[in-house]
Amino acid sequence: MYDQEYGGAPGKRAMFARGRQSVRFPAPVFLESSASVVGKKEGEGPLGELFDAVGEDDLFGGNTWEEAESCLQRDALHLAVQKAGLNTTDIRCLFAGDLLGQGIATSFGLLQYEIPLFGLYGACSTCGLALSLGAMAVCGGFADHVGCVTSSHFCSAEKEFRFPLGYGNQRPLSATWTVTGSGAFILGSSRREGARAILTGITPGRIVDYGIRDSLNMGACMAPAAADTIACNLRDFGRAPEDYDQIVTGDLGSVGRQALLDLLAERGIDISQRHTDCGIEIYDAKRQDTHAGGSGCGCSAAVLSAYILKKIEEGSWRRVLFVPTGALLSKTSYNEGRNVPGIAHGVVLEHIG
Repeated sequence: MYDQEYGGAPGKRAMFARGRQSVRFPAPVFLESSASVVGKKEGEGPLGELFDAVGEDDLFGGNTWEEAESCLQRDALHLAVQKAGLNTTDIRCLFAGDLLGQGIATSFGLLQYEIPLFGLYGACSTCGLALSLGAMAVCGGFADHVGCVTSSHFCSAEKEFRFPLGYGNQRPLSATWTVTGSGAFILGSSRREGARAILTGITPGRIVDYGIRDSLNMGACMAPAAADTIACNLRDFGRAPEDYDQIVTGDLGSVGRQALLDLLAERGIDISQRHTDCGIEIYDAKRQDTHAGGSGCGCSAAVLSAYILKKIEEGSWRRVLFVPTGALLSKTSYNEGRNVPGIAHGVVLEHIG
């Protein structure tokens, strides 16, 4: 598809902006390689055979859950750079983040690479945020190659946001299971052998607050933001749902998916026949007892690398709208009784014809 739309070199700003908040890249940004590293539970799920590496010990050689998450990022980036046929010195900068306070999984995990780092926080939408900023850096001529990395870990997230594992609290059926995993992606300005897809546009998300305060129902908190971003993407690019082979949200799970479909139906938009969610795909909810599905920064990142890009590579899906979703809360805001706003970033990925 992209070769029918791109014919010239980058020009004036008017060529970039689309509608209220979207960007169409005047030249394709290639997703040169990717890698996924996940935990044991994720490896036992429906996508287990597709991940690059599965840990048998969820500490991944570390002494704490936070160290384990840093190991996830370190290993995922190493694999992605290796698969791209590059050296770490070829990577101009990194766009990376996680769920932990001050982004410690990222800062300690990527320290050894000595690559300039833009530390990000978009909650569970961080994969989309990193890809969006990385693609703009590449398309703008500021870097030939950038790395985009994110992660989450069930145990570190429970410790950060909810209850220590030893507390043994019960989880409601609306709760999602934070994925232990990391995804790393190398973006570049020119097509290299083995490139997996191209990024042709983005729709950065707005903060959307429907007044929800239930931090154990992440799907409901994030669904309004996903609906807003998807509707905006379709409007800005002048597209219908049928123009995408698949619209993939990041972390809504089964509860959030139904909320998303209902919210879009109120706007006259029906994506039910071409929508799936990474949080639904990564686990077998009945067999693995994950209730509403998966969430966390590592959820959409690992599923994108292992599953979505595979579908795009083989041509089963030729154009995909990838929409990771995030709940913008902290333990401080939750304990102070604040709402849980959401955000979702849309990334358009296309098959290389």
